[in-house]
Amino acid sequence: MASLYTHQSQNVAKTWVLMTLFFVIVILFGWFFSYYYQSPGILYFAVIFSILMNVVSYWWSDRIVLKTTGARPASREEFFNLHTITENLSISAGLPMPKLYIINDSAPNAFATGRDKEHAVVVATTGLLAILDRSELEGVVAHELSHIGNRDVLVSTVVVVLVGFITLLSDFFMRSLWFGGGNRNRSGGGQLGAVLALIGIVLAILSPIIASLIHLAISRKREFLADASGAILTRYPEGLASALRKIASYNRPMMKANHATAHLFIANPFGGGKATGFLNKMFSTHPPVEERVTALIGKHE
Repeated sequence: MASLYTHQSQNVAKTWVLMTLFFVIVILFGWFFSYYYQSPGILYFAVIFSILMNVVSYWWSDRIVLKTTGARPASREEFFNLHTITENLSISAGLPMPKLYIINDSAPNAFATGRDKEHAVVVATTGLLAILDRSELEGVVAHELSHIGNRDVLVSTVVVVLVGFITLLSDFFMRSLWFGGGNRNRSGGGQLGAVLALIGIVLAILSPIIASLIHLAISRKREFLADASGAILTRYPEGLASALRKIASYNRPMMKANHATAHLFIANPFGGGKATGFLNKMFSTHPPVEERVTALIGKHE
């Protein structure tokens, strides 16, 4: 019989499959560039560079994210409730106490980052702490601890790096086509070159879109899983559901919202507007709040 843990294992397996697809896309790009320009070094460079980017993202991703969002350490004296709630839930979850950071922003939001549970960080905005009661804050913290326990933070960072790399590759190829380049005197004449150029344009256009969609799909699936895991941890799903409603009702964006880190937050940092329609949902970093609340506590008013 399927359980939460069955779905968790399936989602983790699917994530690694999707990450493998990203590597395949990178290698295909490298192979195509090396063939088009008759330079094997391009393929070697693409593979080596993608590996180096993953190494950098593994060791320094949390520092980069904290700097980008303007987060600062949250002292125990100033944010006593946040510390005690996180400590209690960490013990219940069997996780080490993560470092706590604060973002001075009236928009209510939170996220977790770090390469593993021993080097994890939970970040909350001052706006979040101002509007949530204790049970709601417990739901949000439990959600973020679930991301840490499920290794979501590392996977999300690696996927972001790969999406960025594929986008850079496609941009490079498109520019090289428009401004010249490639060996136009290869055997087969201009007809083969035209065919290769057409294939390259299609790859350059579709690959970033496919990569981004896979990245967003991973993010949405894991939000549902973290919601469910957090509800089990607190044994009070209504707390997280109420917190999500309050966060979604705040429609103004965060001051330092950016698309590179948007998927890390518990809610869309660009505002709590509803994502309606197939295309809007497909290109959204987060599932609609109504769907998340329904998954937590069933149909609601």
